[in-house]
Amino acid sequence: MNSDTFFKDITEGNTFKGDYITLGSAMLNGETIKNAFVNVPLKTMNRHGLIAGATGTGKTKTLQVLAENLSEKGVPVLLMDIKGDLSGLAKPSPGHPKIDERHEKIGLPFDAKSFPVEVMTLSEQDGVRLRATISEFGPVLISRILDVTETQAGIISVIFKYCDDNKLPLLDLKDFKKILQYATGEGKKEFEESYGRISTASTGAILRKLIEIEQQGGDLFFGETSFDTQDLLRIDENGKGYINIIRLTDIQDKPKLFSTFMLSLLAEIYSTFPEQGDSGRPELIMFIDEAHLIFNEASDALLNQIESIVKLIRSKGVGLYFVTQNPTDVPEAVLGQLGLKVQHALRAFTAKDRKAIKLTAQNYPDTEYYDTAEVLTSLGIGEALVSALDEKGKPTPLAATMMRAPMSRMDILTEAELGSLLAQSKLAKKYNEEVDRESAYEMLNTKIKQAEAEEAKQKAKEEQEALKKAETKRKSSTSRRRSTRQNPIVKVLSSPTVIRSVLGILTKMLK
Repeated sequence: MNSDTFFKDITEGNTFKGDYITLGSAMLNGETIKNAFVNVPLKTMNRHGLIAGATGTGKTKTLQVLAENLSEKGVPVLLMDIKGDLSGLAKPSPGHPKIDERHEKIGLPFDAKSFPVEVMTLSEQDGVRLRATISEFGPVLISRILDVTETQAGIISVIFKYCDDNKLPLLDLKDFKKILQYATGEGKKEFEESYGRISTASTGAILRKLIEIEQQGGDLFFGETSFDTQDLLRIDENGKGYINIIRLTDIQDKPKLFSTFMLSLLAEIYSTFPEQGDSGRPELIMFIDEAHLIFNEASDALLNQIESIVKLIRSKGVGLYFVTQNPTDVPEAVLGQLGLKVQHALRAFTAKDRKAIKLTAQNYPDTEYYDTAEVLTSLGIGEALVSALDEKGKPTPLAATMMRAPMSRMDILTEAELGSLLAQSKLAKKYNEEVDRESAYEMLNTKIKQAEAEEAKQKAKEEQEALKKAETKRKSSTSRRRSTRQNPIVKVLSSPTVIRSVLGILTKMLK
C-alpha cells in the first residue's frame, strides 16, 4: 500500500485551523510513518471521549498525555485516579533512551515538564477535602442517591420543606437523621398539623439507606466547607490549567459514596457553569479512570444521570472521558455520544472476546488502510487506533498511532513530595478546616430540650395547683366541721332538761 498516499490522507485529515493536541504519529503495516501526526482539535474536545484497551496496553499513559497537553493549552483537567498512579504529573519525566527512540520515530522532540497539580480526596486520605451539604443536593437528588420509593421520596420532599419553612440548615448526615427521627417522634404532632401524617416505617427505611452511605464514608463527604466547582477552573501564573487529581484508591468498595459524589459533581457543574457556545476550546475536561467499575456498580439513578449529563453538559464546555478496558463496558447510550476514541489493544482469548472485538471494530470509521478487527489484536504497548472529530464534527481518518510519551513522571509521588505539594496548596487551606456550625441537629436538640423544659414546668405548675386546691379543700372542710360543732357549756345550757328546770324555778318565783 502506498505510504505517500497514506501520509497525505492522514496529514490532510489532521490539519485544523484552530488549536489542537498531537497524540503521536500514524502507523502503516506495523511501521511508524514519521511526521504523519495524529491530532485532536481543542474545539471538539467537549464532545467527550473514550480510552479503552486491555490491562497493560498504555491507557493510563494516554490519559496522562491528554491531561498534560490540555494543561499546557490552558485547559483545566479533573482526573479520577482509582489506581493511584497519576500524581507523577506534578514532576517532570526523568527521561529514558526508549522515550527518545519513540519520539525519533514519531518526529516530535521530547521535552520533560511538570504541571500544576491539586490532589483532592473524598475519604481520610491526604488531599484537598471535597464536601457538599445535604441542602445543596436537594430532595430530588437525595432521593435518587438513596434509591427510595415514590412514597419515601415524597417524605424527603416534606422534610426539606419543613426545614426551609423553619430555617433549619441541612448540612450533614446527622442533621438529616435527626429531622427524620423528629418527624415521627417529638415533632409528630407538629408535622401532622402542617404536612400530614408521616409513617415511621418509611422514615425507618430512609434512615437505613442513610446509614449505608454513612458506613461508606458519607459522613466525611456531607458537610462544610462545601466545595466550589469554580475552583476546578484555575489557571496558574504560567497560563497552564490546573490538573485536579481526586484520589480514589479506596473507593472501589464504596460504590454508594462514589455514586453520590458523581451525581453531586455533575449536577453542580451543569447548574453553575454558563452556556459556552462555540468558543473553540473546552472549559474543563474530566477523565474517569477504570470507568467499568462505575458502570458495574452504579445505581439506575447514576446511570440515567450520566446519560443525561453526557448529552447536555458539552454545551457548558465540559468534556467527559471514560477510561476502561473494553468499549462494551460503557452503556450504548453513552458510547454513541463519544467523539474521540483511543482504542489500545484488545486480547482475544475466548469466543466472547472475539465477539467484543468485532463489535468494537464496528464503532470506528471504515478505512482502506486497515482491517480494524485484526489491528485491534496486534497493537503493541503504547500504540492505539485513534478516531477524533474535526472542527466540523466529522470523523478524522482512522489511524493506528504510535502514541507520544508523557512529559511528566510516569510514577507516583513519594510521601514527602505529596506532603510538600499539599503544604503549598491554596485549596487545602480553604477547604481542609472542619466546620460544624449550628444546623438542624443542634437546633432541633435545643427545640426538644426547650419543649421538655416547658413540659416539665407545666407539669410542676399543674402539680402545685393540684396541691393548692387540695389544701384549700381541706381547710374548707375543717371550717365547716368547726361551725357545726357546739360549745359543751352551750350544749348543756341549751338542753331540754336544763330549760325545763329553769322554767320551773321561774314559775315558782312568780307565784
